[in-house]
Amino acid sequence: MAIKPGLGRKTSSKNPPILSQEFVIQNHADIIASVAMIFVVGLTIQSTSALANVFISLHHNVTGEEPSHEHPTGIPFTYESGFKDYFAVFFYTLICIIMHAVLQEYVLDKISKKFHLSKFKLNQFNEFGQLVVFYILSFVWGADIIIKERYLTKFSLLLDDFPNHPMTFLHKLFFIIQLAYYLHMLPELYFQRIKKEDQQPKIIHAVCGFSVVALAYFLGFQRIALVLITLHYLSQAISYAFQLISVFDRDEKYASLRLFNSVTFILVRFSTVVIAILSLYYGVANTDYSNRGLLTLVGIFVLQGYMIFDFITEQLRASRERKREAQQKSSHAKKQKNNNKDKPKKKKESDLPEADQAAPSSPARKQIKTK
Repeated sequence: MAIKPGLGRKTSSKNPPILSQEFVIQNHADIIASVAMIFVVGLTIQSTSALANVFISLHHNVTGEEPSHEHPTGIPFTYESGFKDYFAVFFYTLICIIMHAVLQEYVLDKISKKFHLSKFKLNQFNEFGQLVVFYILSFVWGADIIIKERYLTKFSLLLDDFPNHPMTFLHKLFFIIQLAYYLHMLPELYFQRIKKEDQQPKIIHAVCGFSVVALAYFLGFQRIALVLITLHYLSQAISYAFQLISVFDRDEKYASLRLFNSVTFILVRFSTVVIAILSLYYGVANTDYSNRGLLTLVGIFVLQGYMIFDFITEQLRASRERKREAQQKSSHAKKQKNNNKDKPKKKKESDLPEADQAAPSSPARKQIKTK
């Protein structure tokens, strides 16, 4: 029986052997979806529900009630970080891989087929498209939590109960999904057949993103990190959106909008530094955890400095490329102009003297006829 193309798999005239490397890559989303369904079905079986619940539900509830409904007094359930979160990160990493395949097959592939992109630009489109969706959804989610928790209108809430910040359900789930997404980037290198020479920057992106979010989450900086991460995702969403547009913008019609991206980047970096100083230096530094706060502040400065340096380097590189392309176009236009000048012009009959035009046997007229 032939195997039909599954989720995240391209159609092929030949079916690879079952459990072969090609089979796993082509059907990885279906395989992982089946694994995730085992955990879901495990919730319905009494003997396995406790084990499945460890992977699917959020734990470390600090309200003293089971996290299945709202607290009787009307206070929402709150959570803290703990070791059981690693099991939840594993399960939601599977979900991220499935959603990656769904977005790829049902959205990005359908769009890319209409534009007939080259292999290089197709890879760029798929990468930027995935990241733009992730950053936009994460920014909207983070901004919604910030508004509901009033972190911007009442800045002191960022430091209350530090480092044991109680988190609402959506606040905790936000960090679990962030960790799961960065973790899912690593197996995606295999599933997407990324070449070895192109893997290093993607691995650095995944490892650094996971490490920063994990340190902030497990060291008690959940509220401050939520605000800073949401700001960062705003800048990243705009940046990757412009890179996605550049894949189709061959004539650089939207090149003038790069200024908007640069201004947003600078404002986000400035806002990040200001919030970090106010919360960590003037807030956490006055508590018993001053060393932790100062080390985190130094880490934020180093990270922001690196991002600014990388941004300036990228801007200078892009500027040099644009100048080089402009020079190549101008030199090519000059060569064409010189070639047109060097070509001998053919004489028309109207350009001949009247005597030559009237004489049918004139040498000039014979030359025109022979041509």
